[in-house]
Amino acid sequence: MADVHDNKTRSRNMAAIRGADTKPEMLIRRGLHASGFRYRLHDWKLPGKPDIVLPKHCSVIFVNGCFWHGHDCPLFRWPATRQEFWRVKITGNMERDARNIGMLLASGWRVATVWECALKGRGRLSPEAVIDSLSRWICSGDQRLNLEGLHTETGGLI
Repeated sequence: MADVHDNKTRSRNMAAIRGADTKPEMLIRRGLHASGFRYRLHDWKLPGKPDIVLPKHCSVIFVNGCFWHGHDCPLFRWPATRQEFWRVKITGNMERDARNIGMLLASGWRVATVWECALKGRGRLSPEAVIDSLSRWICSGDQRLNLEGLHTETGGLI
């Protein structure tokens, strides 16, 4: 299927996509703050520049878009145009994510990833459920948390 936009319009649209302060990130930040957690944002000193850093709990949270990070869920589809470019781009993002998470875990940080599908789409969780899960994880001491949406056909996790 051909792109419905010309190159200039597509470029402008892609450039307008935010990398920080996205709606899912703001929802999580407001919920954590209301729950009493205090955090830093986008700490460039840490691998991957995590979206939310909770130094007191030695925890970081990444709020990932399913498209940009290649999440295997209904919200992700490989683009039909410029397939080679997008495969290299998204695969590179996935490899870099894995490398950064590995470095964070090796240096004693605990890592949570909240996927866009947990907050958007048919299988989304309620914002309260996402914040509750994050709050329990922050206080638990578990190394990893991966929050995803629910699969609509089976009712299980994606």
